[in-house]
Amino acid sequence: MNGANPVAVVFAREVSDNLTSLVKKLDATTASNSDCKMGSFVVFCSDAEGLDKKLKELAEKEHLKKIAFTIDNPAGPTRYKIAKEADVTVLLYHEGKVEANFAYKKGELKADDVDTIVKNVSKILPEKKAEK
Repeated sequence: MNGANPVAVVFAREVSDNLTSLVKKLDATTASNSDCKMGSFVVFCSDAEGLDKKLKELAEKEHLKKIAFTIDNPAGPTRYKIAKEADVTVLLYHEGKVEANFAYKKGELKADDVDTIVKNVSKILPEKKAEK
């Protein structure tokens, strides 16, 4: 992924209803901002057996088109320094700079938080020219 493009990355330890809601909204936001080559992906920090199949089923069930799923070890990618106690961590970055960072312990991610994260995506998008 090109560092100059806006990117939303979610690190998660397991699938939950609110995580699914966030993923669906980020997928839709990514699709609607394809003109600026926005990218979104979810890194599952888990070694749970059968997770790959579960994620494929989730993507099909929710008709996800623009968000990618990956699986890493339970600690997550070293360079991101994901907190052990964080169940869900979201980074929104553009041009290699993190513009917004959210972290939630298990069970803390709520619907209002999902909306807040999605609203903050505007921080990584290039300004749209005002239509007249």
